Amino acid sequence: MDVELTARQVRISKALREQAEEGMERIARIVGRTTGASLTFRTERHLQIAELTLTARQHTIAATGQATTQEAALRDALDHAEQQARRHRDRNISRKRLPKEEKLMAAPPVARPKTRPAAPELSEDGQPIKPVKPRASIPVHSFPAKPTVVEPHILKSSEAIAMRPMTLEEAVKEAEFRDRDLLVFRNSAGEMFVLHRRRDGQMELVEIP
Repeated sequence: MDVELTARQVRISKALREQAEEGMERIARIVGRTTGASLTFRTERHLQIAELTLTARQHTIAATGQATTQEAALRDALDHAEQQARRHRDRNISRKRLPKEEKLMAAPPVARPKTRPAAPELSEDGQPIKPVKPRASIPVHSFPAKPTVVEPHILKSSEAIAMRPMTLEEAVKEAEFRDRDLLVFRNSAGEMFVLHRRRDGQMELVEIP
């Protein structure tokens, strides 16, 4: 690639020229075909300045490097230009790629071929025969003749009955101690009660008449 070098109050050595050409070739491989490149070296007080401009097909890269030596200033400018070239290339690649959903939406709808209606059948006298609609099938449900009766599971337990008379507070403590949800007990007057635990966890007292 041809590089236009310009020196203002400085001298461009052969090594600096080769460094500039190699850096420009590396950037050109990233952005593709280029139409022109220019590099200007100048000095400002104690700083060496390298100004780089590279024109691609649809993009222009401009970068500036400053350092105490020409080689370092050129290296700085080339690094900045290479970063710009990579960002521009990545944007172009992401712009060309579309998600699958957008590709499906952009695809034209499939046209279905138009079918002509079939000619109606004619009877012997030339009248059209009306098509017979198929009858809908009706599901038939069968029920068992006799309902299934589940026999209860009977379990005899003496722990659900308190043998000695006790108060309500004692009955609650006894049910908690035995870890029972049901307890049958009588008080000192001989009245019988049933203490059971509901599904919400609270204890309910039932008086037996």
